[in-house]
Amino acid sequence: MGRIIALDYGQKRTGIAVTDPLQMIANSLQTVQSSEVISFLLQYTAKEKVDAFVVGYPRQMNNTLSESVKYIDPFIALLKKTFPDKEVFLMDERFTSKIAVQTMIAGGVKKKDRQNKGLIDAISATIILQSYLEYRSNFPI
Repeated sequence: MGRIIALDYGQKRTGIAVTDPLQMIANSLQTVQSSEVISFLLQYTAKEKVDAFVVGYPRQMNNTLSESVKYIDPFIALLKKTFPDKEVFLMDERFTSKIAVQTMIAGGVKKKDRQNKGLIDAISATIILQSYLEYRSNFPI
């Protein structure tokens, strides 16, 4: 069994989270520049077995797609083209950044560190991945 990678794709940065090999626990991996995500994933998948990707997909409060999809959809197409043997799942990413900040506050992270957008992106990717794992356990795919 391989790992699952979650991506909180943004115009500048992308937060990345990964499961353990048994696909039970979501862990923050790192944040990379969005222009370097595919290169990073190629290097990572050369070293680690990866079964699938989960991409945070932005929706509005009324469940319509956010304007952000205009730059996420091309990324998803490139991800599928680069890794045709891997499944790509989309997960609603509403509120993940706010939840990430609240998690940092609850964890006692200093205010200065909470302003690190890269850290917020990595935690958001972890939240997206954990949401996917919970969804999958309730509704097996």
